[in-house]
Amino acid sequence: MSKKVSYFGLAPLLLYMLVFLGWPLIAVFRFSFQNTAGDFTFDNFTTITQGIYRSAFILSFQLSITSALISLFAGFIFAYALVTSRYRMIKRFVSTASGVLANTGGVPLAFMFIAVLGTYGALTTWLKGFGIELYGGGWTIYSFSGLLIVYLYFQVPLMVLVSLPVLENIRTEWSEAAQSLGASSWTYWRKVLIPILTPQLLGFFLLLFANSFAAYATAAALTSGSLALVPVQIASLIGSNVQVDGANIAMALGLGMVLLVGASTIGYAALERRSSRWRR
Repeated sequence: MSKKVSYFGLAPLLLYMLVFLGWPLIAVFRFSFQNTAGDFTFDNFTTITQGIYRSAFILSFQLSITSALISLFAGFIFAYALVTSRYRMIKRFVSTASGVLANTGGVPLAFMFIAVLGTYGALTTWLKGFGIELYGGGWTIYSFSGLLIVYLYFQVPLMVLVSLPVLENIRTEWSEAAQSLGASSWTYWRKVLIPILTPQLLGFFLLLFANSFAAYATAAALTSGSLALVPVQIASLIGSNVQVDGANIAMALGLGMVLLVGASTIGYAALERRSSRWRR
């Protein structure tokens, strides 16, 4: 009886997921295999493996992998510094701030960076007074590296947020046992902590990769579509009447993105489940 009640309690959540996740996913899958006339075709997938669409996947991969790697290492270092810090107030403040920053994005985030690092931004103008020209060497906030900086704004706090519980569950007995056996700090990290944390770190990398790959509003608002990322290309195709079968090609791109992000999420969940064994 208790199981039936628990399943009944999940019904609203399952219904919500079916309507707002399952239904759109089925529609994306269906239309990605059709042309404008509604005929079955594989041409949409042939199209997205060529030209600008292929470049969009490559660029999205480069941006997502780079931002995920930098955020993984930087966020882990920051989180470890917080865990080992004696100041609990700083830890609480940074944890709260990380939760806010990790969920900051879209047009407001793009506007913030334009106001600070844009051509006439506050920091750009201030540095110009000291003879430092941020835009003197061809760099711009609207480029790949500029967008990478913006992505790190929410990627690093996300890494801090998810890695804090893991680092807090590291048992002091492990360090004490290693020291009693004559192991140095480096040996302890290399032979004890790193093997234990590796599955968790790989899972965090997949999470950061998926979070970056699926981001749209920030990139679209900042670059105005000048960088051919996959989400930007999808929006461009849906809003354009020029490309033949444009909406269906957009669905094929969307299905490819869903599969990649879904695989990353499933991989993260599997690694999270595996690494949770040592935290019990």
